[in-house]
Amino acid sequence: MTNENRLLASLPKAEYKRLASVLEQVQLTFGEVLYEADETIDFVYFPENSIISLISPMSARSTIEVGMVGNEGVVGLSVFMGVDHSLTRAIVQGSGSAMRLSAAAMRQESNRLSFFHHLLHRYSHSILAQVSQSSACNRFHSVNTRLARWLMMTSDRLGVDEFRLTQEFMSSMLGVRREGVNKAAGALQTEKMIHYSRGMITILDRDLLEDSACQCYSIIKAESDEYLNHQ
Repeated sequence: MTNENRLLASLPKAEYKRLASVLEQVQLTFGEVLYEADETIDFVYFPENSIISLISPMSARSTIEVGMVGNEGVVGLSVFMGVDHSLTRAIVQGSGSAMRLSAAAMRQESNRLSFFHHLLHRYSHSILAQVSQSSACNRFHSVNTRLARWLMMTSDRLGVDEFRLTQEFMSSMLGVRREGVNKAAGALQTEKMIHYSRGMITILDRDLLEDSACQCYSIIKAESDEYLNHQ
């Protein structure tokens, strides 16, 4: 069995072979909720070519994204930390496949397989750094620069420059009204960084879009790459 998830692909062959017997490949669809905040986590997910957003509810009608997980990591990390629920909602931002592992198997194998345990510790630091940086970004940076950062992070994790993204979804992720998202996307489109039409985003100029993103993008990307490159 081959795997597109970079965390699983980094495991020694013997450890991955053992995990492979309890892993199941599943297809995730855009907008699918894997679990709600405070809900018991039954499965953890290792995205392959899909993306999962970690959403924090701000009020009954308002949410904001605090983390994004693609093929570099795992969703449901709190199970590894000994907690059977999460403070965030996990929702599919980009359709695709993922490897699924039961919470019970996650607890058992992460304690049994030493390198798997080590990688999960490294990833814990990486995702906490992302959540911290995203929180600061959401507080201090403009919608335009936050949207540019978010689009770059999405493209990196999907490995493509064109993907589905509705105004409603972007509004929920960025914690702003749809009018604000429309204005920010319009500004990026006017500068020919992106093309946005009928719920589809196409990145036209990655270099220019990265330059428009706040420094949070490069900080988060560096940390994400670091944990896999220094094992």
